[in-house]
Amino acid sequence: MPQVNIGLIGFGTVGTGMVEILINNRQLIEDRLGAEIVLKKIADLDIGSDRGVKIDPTVLTTDAMEIVNDPDIDVVVELVGGCDQAMEYVLMAMERGKHVVTANKALIAKHGKHLFETAEQHNVDIAFEASVAGGIPIIRALREGLSANQIKGILAILNGTSNYILTRMTDEGLSFDEALSIAKRSGYAEVDPTLDIDGSDAAHKLTIIVSLAFGLPCRYEDIFKEGIDMVCPEDIRFAGEFGYCIKLLAIAREVDGHIEARVHPAFVPLDHILANVNEAYNAIYVEGDFVGPTLFYGLGAGKRPTGSAVVSDLMDIARNQIKGITRRVSPLSFVRLPAKELSLKPMDQLITEYYFRFSALDRPGVLSKISGILGANNISIASVIQKGRAGHGSVPVVILTHEAKENDVRKSLELLDKLDVVTEKTVLYRVEKKTGI
Repeated sequence: MPQVNIGLIGFGTVGTGMVEILINNRQLIEDRLGAEIVLKKIADLDIGSDRGVKIDPTVLTTDAMEIVNDPDIDVVVELVGGCDQAMEYVLMAMERGKHVVTANKALIAKHGKHLFETAEQHNVDIAFEASVAGGIPIIRALREGLSANQIKGILAILNGTSNYILTRMTDEGLSFDEALSIAKRSGYAEVDPTLDIDGSDAAHKLTIIVSLAFGLPCRYEDIFKEGIDMVCPEDIRFAGEFGYCIKLLAIAREVDGHIEARVHPAFVPLDHILANVNEAYNAIYVEGDFVGPTLFYGLGAGKRPTGSAVVSDLMDIARNQIKGITRRVSPLSFVRLPAKELSLKPMDQLITEYYFRFSALDRPGVLSKISGILGANNISIASVIQKGRAGHGSVPVVILTHEAKENDVRKSLELLDKLDVVTEKTVLYRVEKKTGI
């Protein structure tokens, strides 16, 4: 039986999941592949801790270069995370003619262009299914399954931690801090959850998706992102009154020759399929010009789902190796960039509907002052909720708008927040349409 030798760099959570699958489903993998995947070497700084899987101690090493330099290893799996050290290992592996599998979203989002060029130069494959949405095969779907379609747009929930926190806040009326504490205790949030809650994790993933879906070389730094740390129960309640919930969305769509690419909390209609994606689950809603709407749903993180994606890439590369071929599919699906030139749409040119919550003094004429400034900046009001209170303190004034331009919205809020009747900084959310992508 043919044999494909692999080396694993990084024996953490995902690495453990990968090894479990290779051991537990060994016969199934061999039957489907017609070859044996042999784990020849594992490198990690900690080779003494028990991961709960039976490993021959002789395959363990603390020196990753043993894997990089081993001429018998065909594929290097990089699961160390971060960019600097991971980049070094991946480049050296490809320069030595080894294929690479990685789950490193930050590495692909920030350095993908250089990595793909290096893979082409040395005629090797680089696979990264596990870098986006854990066990959901969205990379392969965009590269192959949907490759005959012009992608019209993508709406996605790509961060399980944020989705879990927002679910707890919505279902139980918790504050952000209370929900985050529960997420940490339940193992859904890291000790330092910054990259999850500030939108960075989802933005890394969206960078990869935009490049795949539209053939647009996209830089992580150009993706607009906002996090969920300012979401409060009051806005979640008002969203419900208007028929929406709040989700951290990753959005990419083509509009008039430009690509919108943004990550932020958004109002999602309660009858939209993404409104029912809760807890730590991920979902990617993709619409193609011929296939129509499709949905990819599942666990977006964790050792077993992500390990499953890593092994699927190993099997794909192994099939190529058995047949004596490489680079059957371009890493980003496009062998050459589309003839139609695309660029990212500046965020200040975004046109969408908006939600505003003003904290205003409970006086006559306040609403007319607010609406006057909005109207002067081309912003039309669709719905209003004004809550009165006893006394003359601040009350919430909540407004949904018709479509407006982001630049006009920012100008309006700058003026409104200076009014003597507005007592706190205005809260803003962007609103997704009730129909269409």
